[in-house]
Amino acid sequence: MRYINGKDVLPPDLLKEVQNYLSGELMYIPRKDESRAAWGQKSGLREQVFKRNLKIVELYRTGASVMDLTDEYCLSEASIRKIIYSGR
Repeated sequence: MRYINGKDVLPPDLLKEVQNYLSGELMYIPRKDESRAAWGQKSGLREQVFKRNLKIVELYRTGASVMDLTDEYCLSEASIRKIIYSGR
């Protein structure tokens, strides 16, 4: 996130109104809901986790134990079990 001077982007009347509330302060303005990306969408992490989970389920179905999977993927036993049960 980068700093933007309100004087450069806001109409003068709106800038004066905002200054009544936040003169010289920093303010975060969130994105509109429709322009927000889902978690992991931009970075590709969502897809990586999905593929990892499919692999975990596949390994479990072919005989890997929950404890083997916890060691291999550095996840808790509860996390592995959730992945396995959601993959059924």
